[in-house]
Amino acid sequence: MILLLCLICFVPAFFYICHRRHPICFPNEPTVTAWGAPIVWHGSFNQTREDELHRAQGTVIGLSVFAVGKYIQRYLGHFLETAELYFMPGYSVVYYVMVDNLSLVPKIHLLPNRSMVVTKVQKHDRWQEISMMRMRDIIELVVPRAKTEVNFLFCMDVDQEFTSHYGVETLSDLVGQMHSYHYLRPKSMQSFETNPASAAYVDPSKSDYYYHAATFAGTVPEILKLAKACLEGIRRDKEKGIEAIFQEESHLNHYLLHTKPTKLLSPEYNWDGWLNVKYPTLRWMPKDYRNLRANPA
Repeated sequence: MILLLCLICFVPAFFYICHRRHPICFPNEPTVTAWGAPIVWHGSFNQTREDELHRAQGTVIGLSVFAVGKYIQRYLGHFLETAELYFMPGYSVVYYVMVDNLSLVPKIHLLPNRSMVVTKVQKHDRWQEISMMRMRDIIELVVPRAKTEVNFLFCMDVDQEFTSHYGVETLSDLVGQMHSYHYLRPKSMQSFETNPASAAYVDPSKSDYYYHAATFAGTVPEILKLAKACLEGIRRDKEKGIEAIFQEESHLNHYLLHTKPTKLLSPEYNWDGWLNVKYPTLRWMPKDYRNLRANPA
């Protein structure tokens, strides 16, 4: 038992020290899934060809982000500022910003081909409810506008920052984000909902990947299908008195197991900052859940 505790404590610290000096690179990882969907890694795509295709089509990209309670002042401004630097450079972008307090929305200088739609959302007492009801707000508040304004829609958590080029190589009909924390872990240790009574149930042995709900994307019709399926699963669970282990992320993983993504983003596209990856494009910001979630209102 003592040896096990030592390993748990010291192995992560060892890797942290090593990778701060020698950033992680993934040169030999698969670039296609078992069902034929591309997995996007640094250097695995032709940027020029991707740009030519989407510029010829006049592609417009939407980015939906939710910030409620203390998250507005802590994260929203930095998220949008870094998006202006690195998210879809050279393309028209519409930001769909959902907040519960309009007066706290920061003023951001946007590039000429970009716009921002700010909408007020309902307050909730529990952060778990905030997390789960994001799917409802996507359906009711984002999709009705996005379906006439953009070709692709990203849905992201606000407690992140863009750190380098995040471009059209990420676009596809339905895009799943590999979870960087779980990517190198065995399936039995990944955070799937394993209660068979839950609508989010996933048998880890039959899973493909563990997906991060901090980023998912696709065409607007595909995002609508995903959000409706997840919301229906959440409602079915609530009727049974069940709450999936990671709320909407659990339902997202159930959906993407049965509705395969047409493109996957490697962990480089949503990296946990405790290790130093060589080619990060989006990073998790430092978390302060004790203070941020203690009083979301």
